[in-house]
Amino acid sequence: MSEKPSVLFVCVHNAGRSQMAAGWLTHLAGDAVEVRSAGSLPADQVNPAAVEAMAEVGIDISAQQPKVLTTEAVEASDVVITMGCGDACPIFPGKRYLDWALEDPAGQGVDAVRPIRDDIEFRIRGLLAELGVPAPAATR
Repeated sequence: MSEKPSVLFVCVHNAGRSQMAAGWLTHLAGDAVEVRSAGSLPADQVNPAAVEAMAEVGIDISAQQPKVLTTEAVEASDVVITMGCGDACPIFPGKRYLDWALEDPAGQGVDAVRPIRDDIEFRIRGLLAELGVPAPAATR
């Protein structure tokens, strides 16, 4: 890995799980980690329930836009974390791949998205520990 680790979050629509994960990592790591997210079939907008759930914990992802997954984004990342994108994610030798089995928040209300958000926070904190990047203590 380079001096500053780079993480790419990938899900199908880049509208829920991967956007929340990118929001958490950016919030907890600041500029210590380069953060990317993308989708194999990006949606038109970020899931409003994901935006609302993240706002509840003080993280604003409302300005984010779903992005298409590119080979360049994978090549530029040290760690690629997939969230249900299946075989659509390109595999490159020398990259670290993790697959996080998370429920898809698409079509669900904020009550259903909160546990997904919290699971993602827990996983992001574990990832930061693995990367050796300090994170602020959980406040909830």
